[in-house]
Amino acid sequence: MKIAFDAKRFFYNTSGLGNYSRDLVRILSHYYPENEYLLLNKNSSERGKEILEKPNVRFVETSRGKFSRQFKMGKDAQKEGAEIFHGLSGELPLKWGKEPIKKIVTIHDLIFMRYPQYYSYFDRKIHLWKFKKAAISADKIIAISEQTKRDIITYLKVPESKIEVIYQGCHQAFKEQQSEECIQAVKEKFNLPERYILNVGTIEDRKNLLSIVKGINETEIPLVVVGKKTSYYKKVEAFIRKNKMEKQVIFLEGVSMDELAVIYKLADIFVYPSFFEGFGIPVIEALFSKTVTITSNTSCLPEAGGDNSVYINPGNDLDLGAKIKFLWDNESERKRRAEKSFKFVQKFNDEPIAAQLMQLYKKNL
Repeated sequence: MKIAFDAKRFFYNTSGLGNYSRDLVRILSHYYPENEYLLLNKNSSERGKEILEKPNVRFVETSRGKFSRQFKMGKDAQKEGAEIFHGLSGELPLKWGKEPIKKIVTIHDLIFMRYPQYYSYFDRKIHLWKFKKAAISADKIIAISEQTKRDIITYLKVPESKIEVIYQGCHQAFKEQQSEECIQAVKEKFNLPERYILNVGTIEDRKNLLSIVKGINETEIPLVVVGKKTSYYKKVEAFIRKNKMEKQVIFLEGVSMDELAVIYKLADIFVYPSFFEGFGIPVIEALFSKTVTITSNTSCLPEAGGDNSVYINPGNDLDLGAKIKFLWDNESERKRRAEKSFKFVQKFNDEPIAAQLMQLYKKNL
């Protein structure tokens, strides 16, 4: 089989959609080496280079011209003889040639519909237009959670039979045991506290970092934060300054994937009180790291967290603070939950996810 991918996010996104794209191509090329995987984009980049070095993965430069991703990429995939085209980030090309090709699209979330206040009017309109077009054009839609599937049915008016839920996995680094030397080097490089709680993700309103900061105010629990700063960071920073928490809350930048895996493993608790997610890969990363997790009881987060994560209402800072303190003071409870969660998270391993994807491709040929 020859499978073509819209590889824009593969090459240019550092987190979310980029990680999903790279992991998907990586696991398919590993478990199903008999197929050819084509990565279509205007340019390649250093990102994902090790995947591109595999003999069954090939970069295909799309035809030049304005809006080539929308108007040329689909036809380029057909010219290459691809039998399947997979749009990895909610979009499909608008123009196609006459050669037969099956179209599959992954839709990660419809947060712009549920929480329009986080998006500009223009962005909402563009997203909706693109997603609707892709949903109509696709032979099959992959939703990354049951929550996203329900949202696609509700907001895009797509029949349930057209949608299949295939969960995401996470980067291999979180499943590996790093050496003692590596762990020590990361501790020293980032000057990590002996014990700490961790939050990972873009520092934006929806991810709700301020709730954690408020929850640990007037305690001595250190918080390590890894994530790209947006304008929302100023709100968090103002609270930290006002309450003299500068030494308690540590922001890290320039963290590699291997370093991040160590930071997860060393944390006592991972805290992720997001208001809404399409899936919540950081929760999976924490569970693979055997780090107990506190997350929200909303959207898909209970799907990712399983029965042994601890759940809170993301609007309730006091409840969050109480649950952080309880786990912080109870090592045996942290250990018990972490061990059980580690068993649960095995369903997000590479092999079962790759098998589901391949089954979907074959069924639609």
